[in-house]
Amino acid sequence: MTSFNSGKKFAFATAMMASVMSLSACSSNYVISTNDGHMITTAGKPAIDKETGMISYKDTDGNRHQLQQHDVKEIVQK
Repeated sequence: MTSFNSGKKFAFATAMMASVMSLSACSSNYVISTNDGHMITTAGKPAIDKETGMISYKDTDGNRHQLQQHDVKEIVQK
């Protein structure tokens, strides 16, 4: 019975590791570089609204912000 329990523990641990790794891959941070020299770290990928020209993002504290697209120099994945 001991080998069965250790096999279940190993399978559970493997499943948990796979879950954590898949979740961490989806939530990458980005850095927005503005034309006036600011560097903004975001939590997740910023969204660009083509109609309004606004870039929406969440900061690392979870607060939502928007920038005009013409004020942004580049957006890179961290």
